[in-house]
Amino acid sequence: MNNYFKLFSLILIVALSLLSCKAQYPDLEDGIYAEFVTKKGIMVAKLEHEKTPATVANFVSLAEGTNTMVDDQYKDKKFYNGLKFHRVISDFMIQGGDPKGDGSGNPGYRFDDEFDISLKHDKKGTLAMANSGYGTNGSQFYITHKETPWLDAYDDNGNLKNCENRRISCHTVFGEVIMGMEVIDSIKQNDIIEAVNIIRKGKSAKNFDAPTVFKDHFIEAKRIKEEKEAKAEAIIKATLEKFETQRAEATTLPSGLQYMVTEKGNGKKLSEMSKVLAHYAVYFENGKLLQTSKLETAEALDAVDEKQKAAGKYEPITCDIGPDARMIPGFKEGLRQLSVGDKATLFIPYHLAYGEAGGNGIPPKSNIIFEVEIIELLN
Repeated sequence: MNNYFKLFSLILIVALSLLSCKAQYPDLEDGIYAEFVTKKGIMVAKLEHEKTPATVANFVSLAEGTNTMVDDQYKDKKFYNGLKFHRVISDFMIQGGDPKGDGSGNPGYRFDDEFDISLKHDKKGTLAMANSGYGTNGSQFYITHKETPWLDAYDDNGNLKNCENRRISCHTVFGEVIMGMEVIDSIKQNDIIEAVNIIRKGKSAKNFDAPTVFKDHFIEAKRIKEEKEAKAEAIIKATLEKFETQRAEATTLPSGLQYMVTEKGNGKKLSEMSKVLAHYAVYFENGKLLQTSKLETAEALDAVDEKQKAAGKYEPITCDIGPDARMIPGFKEGLRQLSVGDKATLFIPYHLAYGEAGGNGIPPKSNIIFEVEIIELLN
């Protein structure tokens, strides 16, 4: 009888707990929510599991203790319970989720950013991932005191920033606080997160298998990386084969410069004092593209610089090939062999390029290769 009573009591407690959760938030729409329980009060955040599925899967699986990627010490444990808000900056944000409590901890892995242009730091209560640079997300998160647009991954024109630059802040927004807004302001540094409880409303939320979604993210990321690497290798191989064929047919000048006209134009021959408008692409000797002025070339080599494209900087350049012009000697000498309309490849030895010291992103003693197209004579 005593055992029966204990079992009945346990069932009753569980049932009351479930009913209490439903009764506490009866007006929540369908979705996945995180309830942050603190001594200062409770905050409820809606999570964007459709727009940022991997990030939400990470957070949910950590909160529920179902994340299979964590270090052994954290397995089968509700990761956030008992951690603290280790970093609080007035009129900016509150940050938590670090198992070490000093800003240096993580769950045992890092994962990529997941940006959605519609999710912005445009309000108080924005929930986003804290990191130490692109692709270094773990368990740490923050909640803003106010709008903080400089943390968005997209600029004011809707263009993705150069997020791989560590000096540029790009953070994944994956939710927002919808209840307990006043609690955000009351949180002080080292206040404890007593619990993070996940609430699911509706079929989509209940079918969201966080551990599987997060694990699949790593599988897909690996597939994409391998595919990208294979494509890059194929492009470089084809580029090298093209240059080897051209070099075998190139004209060699006394200076050591080699050039080959790949497409003959019908314009005027350039002189030593010419100034021209030209497109270019410069490569390392191993076939890797360093830079180009032509969007079609960048696209063909899968090397588009989105920032350069957005700024409209894929355009021909003015080249002064006079004796005193500030261009490398091999480039000027190569252009002097050409006519307007010509397309050519220049094989420039390092002593006619950036020399023994290197420069402009070119390592010392680097032979380089230019593809050029003479568009117009300017003088």
